Amino acid sequence: MSKNRARPSTPRRSSARPRKPWWRRLIVLGVQFVLGFVLLSLLMVTVYRFVPPPITWTMIGDVFAGHGATKDWMPLSRIDPSMARAVIAAEDARFCQHEGFDFAAIEKAYQRNAQGTHKIRGGSTISQQTAKNVFLWQGGGYFRKGLEAYFTVLIENIWGKRRIMEVYLNVAETGIGTYGVNAGAMRYFHHDASQLSDREAALIAAVLPLPKKRAAIDPRGFTRRYGNKINARINVVAGNGLDRCLK
Repeated sequence: MSKNRARPSTPRRSSARPRKPWWRRLIVLGVQFVLGFVLLSLLMVTVYRFVPPPITWTMIGDVFAGHGATKDWMPLSRIDPSMARAVIAAEDARFCQHEGFDFAAIEKAYQRNAQGTHKIRGGSTISQQTAKNVFLWQGGGYFRKGLEAYFTVLIENIWGKRRIMEVYLNVAETGIGTYGVNAGAMRYFHHDASQLSDREAALIAAVLPLPKKRAAIDPRGFTRRYGNKINARINVVAGNGLDRCLK
């Protein structure tokens, strides 16, 4: 009678894969985050090409501060042309010429600030301000400025100048808890932005740099002088075709 001999057992291979090093997992997560951010930002910019931005971080801040957020969207075609000319005269004379960044203005602002005898000024274009107002938060810092530059490139290429101006005029803060030139016109002059005079448009533009500290009603001091300068430049903008990209 033959005896059954036990066959030597073969070692089983482990089905579990070895874990990747932590630094590789970190790189994968980083790449996924960047790709997700790029796709989401492209989607938002594309949607806002056709749909008014419903709310901004600045509006949210005003709501939590108890100021509320009054806004009334008006298409660029209905806003009096003097308003766009006023903000070009005040904020960005080369708006129709640059591609989002005015490097000459940045250099000029740097030289002026380096003197230390004047108020600190930036060289932000209307495109940069629109990118910041719609997608980002207020304040400085290299990280936010980097994101601002990224979104500026996107809106310049996806929106175009007319849409950038339209969004800017509708989301820019024109007073405490007041957003857009139409809501600003109603607040200060009791009529909508389709009937603005050059003087009224200039006063709203003069408020834009410091909307929580300036008002277009009975302006005094710097606001009044600045409004007068902007008012004088509106015809220059029209005469020299500095607003030609909006036509």
